[in-house]
Amino acid sequence: MEVMDILLLGLAILFFCVWWKYWSVTGGGKKYLPPGPPGWPLVGNLFQVVLQRRPFIYIVRDLRKKYGPIFTMQMGQRTLVIITSSELIHEALVQNGPLYASRPPDSPIRLIFSMGKCAINSAEYGPLWRALRRNFVTELINPTRIKQCSWIRKWAMEYHMKRLENEVSQNGFVEVMANCRLTICSILICLCFGAKISEERIKKIEFILKDVMLITAPQLPDFLPVLTPLFRSQVKTAKKLRQTQLEYLVPLVRDRKAFVDSNGDPKTSQSEMVSPIGAAYVDSLFSLEPPGRKLGEAEIITLVSETIGAGTDTSATALEWALLHLVIDQEIQEKLYKEIVDCVGKNGSISESDVEKMPYLGAIVKETFRRHPPSHFVLSHSVTHDTQLGGYNIPSDAYVEFYTAWLTEDPSLWKDPGEFRPERFLTGDGVDVDLTGMRGVKMLPFGAGRRICPAWSLVSSDSQQSTRRGKGRPRYSTKQVMAVVASVNEKGTGECSTTQAIVAGASVTGKGREEGHPLKGQRWLE
Repeated sequence: MEVMDILLLGLAILFFCVWWKYWSVTGGGKKYLPPGPPGWPLVGNLFQVVLQRRPFIYIVRDLRKKYGPIFTMQMGQRTLVIITSSELIHEALVQNGPLYASRPPDSPIRLIFSMGKCAINSAEYGPLWRALRRNFVTELINPTRIKQCSWIRKWAMEYHMKRLENEVSQNGFVEVMANCRLTICSILICLCFGAKISEERIKKIEFILKDVMLITAPQLPDFLPVLTPLFRSQVKTAKKLRQTQLEYLVPLVRDRKAFVDSNGDPKTSQSEMVSPIGAAYVDSLFSLEPPGRKLGEAEIITLVSETIGAGTDTSATALEWALLHLVIDQEIQEKLYKEIVDCVGKNGSISESDVEKMPYLGAIVKETFRRHPPSHFVLSHSVTHDTQLGGYNIPSDAYVEFYTAWLTEDPSLWKDPGEFRPERFLTGDGVDVDLTGMRGVKMLPFGAGRRICPAWSLVSSDSQQSTRRGKGRPRYSTKQVMAVVASVNEKGTGECSTTQAIVAGASVTGKGREEGHPLKGQRWLE
């Protein structure tokens, strides 16, 4: 080996050592971040994760055992600080809520759909976010408005049950997940636009918003921006999808605007307007002037889309899991059936006020959210300025990820955490659980702190109503479920990674709880 070769090798080794000590995030040198797995130069742990070819949540679980309740991963140019313990999550999101209330930078594709972060979910902590969230809470989910709009939920649920009965009579079974998504989406569209639209139109809107959710999932260029030119086709696809989204939703905005401007003249609108002026979410957006932004049609579509998309996904998924457990566990099903009959009789009509008289129903919904939270992680947070947590530094440019699914699996917090047992919320370790996390964190299906889902009570209420509605009918057996699963598999209508149980009350996709990503999954307006 020549002298020059030895010199170059020595310089390379020196460079690597200096990089590791002073700039490597996981090497312990830079900013004294929490410990984490050693990374490669430039790409950090990114390719190590990709090459493992297994769901990200399993990697996180393994790293938690090795590095403790808080650790760091360098994913390309993104620094991820992952927090898993109840105490640290409560300290960050509740005790220091304003400090952890901001959002990290978005990817170019996400910025297309959020109109430059003009959305409640993605807006940075500040005047714009406060104005948008305050308007959402005041105009859509305040107690008075929820009561005023109860007829919408009643109408949708009655139509939902009729649709299920028709499908049962025709086919002998129903695919409830599709029907639940359709019903919840119709409720949210009516709440947002004050209009009833055709079932075909609802399905198309739901399909578009689902595509939006999929295309905004993390991609390789999000972690290594230098690769962005290689993924130009994805940006083009995103822009095309955005245009399709606008084409289907802008007419609803314009119909409602014409209805409002004409002082409620139904002849000015092509849609069937059923809510009075001021009762629809978009009515408030027409006159809203948040700091630093002007809301045009595109911004209004963004705000309405996040409400419909995230609300449909979380509510339908929770209902799906609840129905699965009712089908599998006949004892739970019998207890709920008895509670409903004792409250309203076998043929009685169930009102929203009756839900408060059904503690076991509430326990089933809570246990569903505990056992099957909407996502393994809440949406990514960032701190407003450099701070410390657990004795480590948290820089303002880090993506702070809260692995909240571990809370529901922690044996120190729950007895037999893997079992589905609603009784724990009546007489067990879940009696005093605070779903908002204010008094302590044992489960966080809706997030916590400043970014907690403002519609969390509405999601819980809708899930309870849908569950008890589904129990006003004959009970279901495991044999029925297995027969339908076999039928579905023979017809090849299900994915190999998806377990579908379709039977007069249950269509359950077993995929969401087994896969995860720190940036994947939807929350309803955190």
